[in-house]
Amino acid sequence: MVSRADRSLVAEWWWTIDRLLLVSLVALLAGGVVLSFAASPPVAERLGLESYHFVIRQAFFAVPALVVMIAVSFLPIRKVRRAALILFIVMLVATIATLFFGDEAKGARRWLSLFGLSVQPSEFLKPAFVILTAFLFAEGGKRPELPGKLFAVLLLVMVTAPLVAQPDFGQTMLVAIVWCALFFLAGMPWKWVVALGALGGVGLGAAYANLPHVAKRINRFLDPSSGDTFQVDTAIESFVRGGWFGRGPGEGTVKRILPDSHTDFVFAVTAEEFGVIVCLILVSLFAFVVLRGLTHAMRERDAFTRLAISGLVILFGVQSMINMAVNLHLMPAKGMTLPFVSYGGSSLVAVALEMGFVLALTRRRPKPVQIGPMSSALGERRAQPA
Repeated sequence: MVSRADRSLVAEWWWTIDRLLLVSLVALLAGGVVLSFAASPPVAERLGLESYHFVIRQAFFAVPALVVMIAVSFLPIRKVRRAALILFIVMLVATIATLFFGDEAKGARRWLSLFGLSVQPSEFLKPAFVILTAFLFAEGGKRPELPGKLFAVLLLVMVTAPLVAQPDFGQTMLVAIVWCALFFLAGMPWKWVVALGALGGVGLGAAYANLPHVAKRINRFLDPSSGDTFQVDTAIESFVRGGWFGRGPGEGTVKRILPDSHTDFVFAVTAEEFGVIVCLILVSLFAFVVLRGLTHAMRERDAFTRLAISGLVILFGVQSMINMAVNLHLMPAKGMTLPFVSYGGSSLVAVALEMGFVLALTRRRPKPVQIGPMSSALGERRAQPA
């Protein structure tokens, strides 16, 4: 136990960190490793790999993810902004580089091979983008002469352009949703709400008209008889088979027939083997993290800190919601990982970095004392001898 009298860096961190939020995040990280045991062995065997190949890699990446999350949580607010700026520049260049040197998979170029590891730069680009957008909106609100909103729009274009070119419309949609949420929280006029809504509708219509795979997924969602809905139908069936308490660890069949059971459909595997109750516990953990973060944001007086915390937890929550909604056939299928739970080294470390920023921004800090006329006069009166 760390003593309150201890003035070391670690002691100060321990007494200022949101320990409930930290425990929830570590629980999700550990839960991802446990659920990897249930979901990934059949996938590895189908690919001709050792049964626990993905389990070992998930556990391997969980260690640096935990280290990154805790290390980043030590950063003061000013260094959070600097780290985000450096990360943004590096990862934007890397994301553009995927268009020329990236590994192609399923018709998309989203990964770079570095030192034998496959890295998805866009995963690391997202939290940096959110922090910089929050900074631009906050500074624009403080200083009207600074075109913060215009710079934020340019930042959005800089990020979404290479994502669309990869193509990765799921990440593009996620980034756009978070950007709009930050714009709204920063005091967006209602005319902008209508304009952005219309622009989003136009963009979706253009994607539907010009991109066959987007149209196919939307058509399958609206009319299941129009195409192959095997993965989604099987995922829905897993919830029925699992019931409240599940069929038991290792007894599920979904993971043996779904090609992405360890990534996109790990939530369905959880439902079949561990039951709806465990799924609800998992949802509760995600909800607690988001609501806890938003509660911190509401209490913040500093505009940047308030917007950055809100944007990061909205990013975390919307990504989680999309993954679970696809598993429940509540929206068209889209390859989106469940944070901390789905297999993927880039996703795991990037989400840990993202939540490390949240932990850093939500640490308790001394409030600045403002001395007004009344308090100054009172101080002078107390200073006078009786």
